[in-house]
Amino acid sequence: MPGYWTLLTLVLPVFAVIAAGAGVRRIGWLRPEADDSLLKLVVNLLYPCLIFSNVLGNAALRAPVNLLAAPAMGFVTMAGGIGLAYSVAKWAGFATGKGLRTFAFSAGIFNYGYMAIPLVEALFGRETLGVLFVFNVGCEAAIWTVGILVLAGVSMRDGWRRLFNAPVFALVLAVVLNMSGAGAWLPQIVKTAVAMCGASAVPLGLLLIGATLVEYFEAPGQLVDPKVTPLACALRLGVLPVLMLALAALLPLPREVKQVLIVQAAMPAGILPIVIAKHYGGQPLTAVQVVLGTTAAGLLVVPLWLQAGLHWVAP
Repeated sequence: MPGYWTLLTLVLPVFAVIAAGAGVRRIGWLRPEADDSLLKLVVNLLYPCLIFSNVLGNAALRAPVNLLAAPAMGFVTMAGGIGLAYSVAKWAGFATGKGLRTFAFSAGIFNYGYMAIPLVEALFGRETLGVLFVFNVGCEAAIWTVGILVLAGVSMRDGWRRLFNAPVFALVLAVVLNMSGAGAWLPQIVKTAVAMCGASAVPLGLLLIGATLVEYFEAPGQLVDPKVTPLACALRLGVLPVLMLALAALLPLPREVKQVLIVQAAMPAGILPIVIAKHYGGQPLTAVQVVLGTTAAGLLVVPLWLQAGLHWVAP
């Protein structure tokens, strides 16, 4: 089993690319006006290509149990995290209109995408990486239904519409081709081109995360809140990982789904809530405090949870 320092060497490059994104924003190489077009490029082309190339020809995704268990666990862990964060924040004295909903939304959502992808691939390989993408569909379903309901009271019907997007279409197409064996008929040139595009999705996504986060360092005194930051770290990097690893250890899940849960349990809060909180009238500063606090602490804590998960769930 990998030790702490070995796992830290897997985690550090992820944080290094995020830091590089912050650096290129600071020196003016990546300007804010480019963010929207780059994000559309990642979400609508590069990320779907990454999904397609890792699902096509994936033996683990020919097993129906993985196609059912993975999104179900993604939904349960994400929706459950948001619900628990809401209950704990309310108990701690947070109030509606003063950060309660945004805190619950932000602390409940783990960084299920760009940070988890390289770690899953490094620890478990391509088959589990394909299962991760199916798992993430459940995560997004929870975010755009339960999450949006908690954050802004938007109807679940409106939230479901968000699931009809390029990554999901790419996943469905790749799963159909993979299950039917029709993927073998695709020209190798097409597969290679798709893989090349997909390979750039995670680095560019991490650079954009760093560029987005560094903008909030203009007022560093607001980035740490004596109430928000400790509670977010306790939940996202303490209580929730224990619960997620318990599910992985105790439920009769496929091996690949358990492996995905090991990595997702260790993740800090995702950056998506910052953007969504702005759009739906939440408290963006609260989201920033949650994300920055758990991400900074995660540099040291993520390898610990990975080590614990590998020992407990996959000895």
